[in-house]
Amino acid sequence: MSSPRVLSIQVGVPKRYEGGSTSTEKAWYSAFDKQPVSDKRYVQITHIDGDAQADRKNHGGPDKAVLCYAADHYWTWQHELGVKLPHGGFGENLTIDGMDETNVCIGDVVAIGEAKFQVSQMRGPCWKISARWGIPDLLDKVKATGRTGWYLRVLKEGYIESGQPINLLERIHPNWTIERVNHVCEGRLNDAQAIQDLLAVNELSAAAKKVVELRLRRILDHA
Repeated sequence: MSSPRVLSIQVGVPKRYEGGSTSTEKAWYSAFDKQPVSDKRYVQITHIDGDAQADRKNHGGPDKAVLCYAADHYWTWQHELGVKLPHGGFGENLTIDGMDETNVCIGDVVAIGEAKFQVSQMRGPCWKISARWGIPDLLDKVKATGRTGWYLRVLKEGYIESGQPINLLERIHPNWTIERVNHVCEGRLNDAQAIQDLLAVNELSAAAKKVVELRLRRILDHA
């Protein structure tokens, strides 16, 4: 992969979607539709300026301030789906070149522009991915492939802009890539000791730990 950099920045605000989609018959609200911005944007502890969430219980907040997605995935999706989705098509704020779930680890500290971030958790995809694009099995494909994206918490506020490099400052848990965490969450890694080790990772968000704890309980219950 090339040296990591931000290809594009996207923000969005909640809007109404009519029912009759692949996932719901009721109208729904979401800020999933992220649109690119060309100017530099200030990153606050909880969000990028201009961005917002409709469901603040499950989205946003300090541990999920910024959502990242690998740019290379778009080429793969286009080949598999026959549809060219735009950057921001998976609800991400930052579309990243040179990084993906296989080489991003929980706890990684990175610098972009004036800001500093830490990888806090995997992205837990939901039905809105399918509903947004009218592709009924897209959510299942995202989970199966592990092309989920990942979240950042903000350690230092500041301005960022597209095209800037992403500099890795610290790697604390090289064994816990986003890919491996996804294997745990989707039941592809059922090693109880490994999952207990993951729960001991302080940098993993509290919300993600709840998901991991549930996986561990299911494993122990069937032991």
